[in-house]
Amino acid sequence: MLIFRQLFDPQSSTYTYLLGDDRSREAVLIDPVFEQARRDAALLNELGLKLVASVETHVHADHVTSAWLLKRQFGSAITLGRASRAEGADRYLDHGDTVRFGSRFLTARATPGHTDGCMTYVLDDESMAFTGDCLLIRGSGRTDFQQGDPRVMYRSVHTQLFTLPERCLLYPAHDYRGLTVTSVAEERRFNPRLGGEIGEDDFAGYMTNLNLPHPKQIDVAVPANLRCGRKDGAVDALDAQDWAQLTYTFAGIWELAPQAFEDVAARVQLVDVREPAEYSGPLGHIRGARLIPLGELVGRSRELAQDRPIVTVCRSGARSAQAVVILQKSGYREVANLSGGMLRWRASGYPVEGGE
Repeated sequence: MLIFRQLFDPQSSTYTYLLGDDRSREAVLIDPVFEQARRDAALLNELGLKLVASVETHVHADHVTSAWLLKRQFGSAITLGRASRAEGADRYLDHGDTVRFGSRFLTARATPGHTDGCMTYVLDDESMAFTGDCLLIRGSGRTDFQQGDPRVMYRSVHTQLFTLPERCLLYPAHDYRGLTVTSVAEERRFNPRLGGEIGEDDFAGYMTNLNLPHPKQIDVAVPANLRCGRKDGAVDALDAQDWAQLTYTFAGIWELAPQAFEDVAARVQLVDVREPAEYSGPLGHIRGARLIPLGELVGRSRELAQDRPIVTVCRSGARSAQAVVILQKSGYREVANLSGGMLRWRASGYPVEGGE
């Protein structure tokens, strides 16, 4: 079975795609974003997947890739088209090459026109294709910078994408309207730039007269992506906060396990966000915990010191996860949730005050 997730970066409107093989647990990430590296790492860890490769559809102009960061953490290969002219990749792909993850694979199809190095990746059974900035949903990528050429793009779409089975689902690198997926049949018929009876001259004339502003991040993104995402100051981007042995969940919450809390208990502020009856109820509470019910936390957050880390706890870890969010919005940076709450704490055999 294929494991598939479509992930989104709101800043650049970029889609990142995770594909995994259920049996081997090997996976690839297509077009990962630098600022989302921690999110993607958390998802891989939670799903128990081994990242074998990050795969770029092209050298992006609107965001920096996290390929180098992911390689640093997971040992994954950096993979992209040979014509990209990028430095530091582990593998450069030509038309027809495959990228394998377990028993599954992607086939690279050269689809230049947006850039010379643009690649579309087609799943082994041709049920899915990842088109980068070549073919978008009811649109296309730009052809007015880098090595853009509208006539080359027109031929790429018609010879490499529209020749796929009509049922093949197409997943672009971007969408700015909230659309997520299309199909070969739909784009052949409805794409206003490339579908129907539209010819090469029609498309070239249309693209030449778009008069769009350049991407805001182009001066930063292109040089960084020509180095596969390696840039100054990137070394600690995937590392946990250094005040405790923390993990980062796909939900975006820093957490620490009961045994990790024991190591830092003497120097943190422990905040129990349950109701008073729960605090003194059957589960008891952890010694030294300060009771501030979740409903009062916004108004009482200034009672907590700014110069000491905060750990939040509740019955199961759900309310205390929300407490982390509240405290971060209130300006506290070093905040984490006690994983599993009092239920896990007691089940692990750690001491409590009160309770049964």
